Amino acid sequence: MRLFSIICLFLFCTVSAQKSLPLDTLKLKEVKDFFADDYGNLYIYKSKDFSLTKYDSLGKQIGQMMLPVPYKIQSVQNPLSIPLFSENAQEMKFVDQNLNDIQKIDFKQKFSYIKHAYAEDLQQIWLLDESTRRLLQYNFRNDTTINSYPYDGGFEDIIDLLVFENKVYVLSKKLFRVYNLKFEKLFEAEVTDGKRFRRENDMVLIITKSSILRFSPDQKITKIFEDPDTQIVDKNSLAFFELKGNKLYLYTPETIRLMEAKAKKEELEETIEELENEKSEKGDIMKVLDEIEELGY
Repeated sequence: MRLFSIICLFLFCTVSAQKSLPLDTLKLKEVKDFFADDYGNLYIYKSKDFSLTKYDSLGKQIGQMMLPVPYKIQSVQNPLSIPLFSENAQEMKFVDQNLNDIQKIDFKQKFSYIKHAYAEDLQQIWLLDESTRRLLQYNFRNDTTINSYPYDGGFEDIIDLLVFENKVYVLSKKLFRVYNLKFEKLFEAEVTDGKRFRRENDMVLIITKSSILRFSPDQKITKIFEDPDTQIVDKNSLAFFELKGNKLYLYTPETIRLMEAKAKKEELEETIEELENEKSEKGDIMKVLDEIEELGY
């Protein structure tokens, strides 16, 4: 057991090692959110001036855009076409690798009031229309609504939306839910401080303020990153990123594997400790019974 504890301590010390990225702390002040693409580029969003700034891995500025109203950046997984949605402006826009506008889609002319929008690809957007209470599959290339589904969930506290393989993933202030397109609930779990979704192959990741959760096809949620003291976390295909104390840190793939191994070992250690406590309690009971028997009762 002592050897097991030493191994866990070694793993913890190894995992705690971080690589600090060369971004000036002044650039990281008042950051509302940040994203990392698979090329190591970083995208900093500030709500104070609605600015989105892109830096390379060495901290050099590549592009910047000043937005007139708040926008929600959906994802930077395809840095050549980054989707942004504004509920205030009732529009979605796509920007390129230098943060220049590629296309703007105005929802005011065609729909009632869009609460959330999820760009599935470079042709289709899923829209939550609050006025008609419907989920719409919209092809913006030819300006046609492909499908329309009645939406029975609430609109007030929705934070993010994702549609994948005929399932609708909804993140609210306190809950994560999965529906089919008939809006029959397939899964529900409590999630606090949720911020957005990220999809990696058939896995759906839930990014929260201080952790990253993985929802697998077998409907299990696994915590793959957590730091209660962090400001913001994000992930690309190869690494985790953490904003902490106005400094940006990167966790390498090797560190990620060690973190997962550490989590499994901690779980095993807890199970062993519970079994030992149970064994100890049974031993105490047997000892009392033996003493009673010796007294002739």
